[in-house]
Amino acid sequence: MPKSRKAANSKSRRAFLKGGAVAAAAGAATLAMPNVVRAQEAVVFKFQSTWPAKDIFHEFAADFVARVNEMGGGRIKLDLLAAGAVAKALEVQDAVIAGTLDGGHGVTAYWYGKHKAASLFGTPPAWGWRANQMIGWMKYGGGQALYDELVQQVLGLDLVGFLTGPMPTQPLGWFKQEITDAGQLNGLKYRTVGLSADLFKQMGAAVTIMGGGEIVPAMDRGLLDAAEFNNPSSDKLLGFADVSKHYMLQSYHQSAECFEIIFNKAKFEALAPELQAMIKYAVESSNTDMSWKAMERYSKDLAALKEAGVSVHKTPDSVLQAQLLAWDAVITAQSADPFFAKVVESQKAWAKRVVGAQFELEVDQKMAYDHFFPA
Repeated sequence: MPKSRKAANSKSRRAFLKGGAVAAAAGAATLAMPNVVRAQEAVVFKFQSTWPAKDIFHEFAADFVARVNEMGGGRIKLDLLAAGAVAKALEVQDAVIAGTLDGGHGVTAYWYGKHKAASLFGTPPAWGWRANQMIGWMKYGGGQALYDELVQQVLGLDLVGFLTGPMPTQPLGWFKQEITDAGQLNGLKYRTVGLSADLFKQMGAAVTIMGGGEIVPAMDRGLLDAAEFNNPSSDKLLGFADVSKHYMLQSYHQSAECFEIIFNKAKFEALAPELQAMIKYAVESSNTDMSWKAMERYSKDLAALKEAGVSVHKTPDSVLQAQLLAWDAVITAQSADPFFAKVVESQKAWAKRVVGAQFELEVDQKMAYDHFFPA
């Protein structure tokens, strides 16, 4: 055989043997590290809202879930369920702690029975702030650290939570007749949640706490005389106009509120750091989108309720002032708890500075509105 051909054959054999060795090594590495394959499989979280499927709040939860699932690129998937699918509305937190659910969408007022300070992170006193300013306190005023302290240290719960979704001032609610005086609330069987329950008890109402889907049936059966839920869209979808025709707008009982998104702490922290970050930023993205969607839907549904024959009234200033006095009493009573008092002082310091600056910086909206859209 010529030398040139012999050299070529030798080179070919060496290349073949080298290629086989590389393939064998790759195969051995695959067998030795099976987690490399498993790491690409989607993590599926069972995620339940505290809202009925027809409520716009469940839609807001779905918007958050859609963001996570899309940005997750197949690495994580939230499986959204409506209230009652696994746990009742007021029991979602317990189900997440137990691991029956991996996460949930609700409000902190739904678990304030564990500690009254919980409601400070969802339905705080009327410090003159709006909900987006409250979320600003969470992000930049020390609120998140206080929330984490309450959840993980004071209560020792296996949870990670984020606040999102600024809610406009909530209506006083639905009544059998127009409320013209605070005295009409005395003895009234009224539904609300969180610290608002303490507020209305202070004003003499007989308060019942229940989930959103239970309210209209309770009013229909006479178990409630009146109730508040949250906004014109939810109220319209849940059927409040079928059991009441007097809708009182504006109130200090929940002038700032937002949603809470929670996850089982052990399961959340087992996620890759980039997935944890993605969920965090999906929360922030949903915060903005929800505020825009609320502008669109709430305004249209309020008009639809009026067209359907609902009598819409502004809550009198005398009732609003009575609410503020009731807040004084509730805050004083609950501040006997050191942690509650610490959160209150943090919120007041933030609101005094931020809302005060708003009044100095921003021009009066109503003057301009009345100029271009005279009554």
